[in-house]
Amino acid sequence: MNKAELVEAISKITQHTKADTERTLDAFIETVTRNVKKKDGVKLVGFGTFTSSQRKARVGRNPQTGEEIQIPARRVPVFRPGKELKDSVR
Repeated sequence: MNKAELVEAISKITQHTKADTERTLDAFIETVTRNVKKKDGVKLVGFGTFTSSQRKARVGRNPQTGEEIQIPARRVPVFRPGKELKDSVR
């Protein structure tokens, strides 16, 4: 499902216009992004948690040449599904 399909599905359920639904979805994405960037995260009980995590620096390999390369440490976004979401997928 892409963003347009998601907007259409949500607008049918909520009976709001697609434009209103898209603005709401954009606001949600912006808010989650901003909070994860600030290291606050967003916790939606039952659905999951959006956070960031620190990856350590490590040594990797260039798959074409086999040469070792240094991969620097960095922060990455993480989503941890909640119990209800896990149970519904099982």
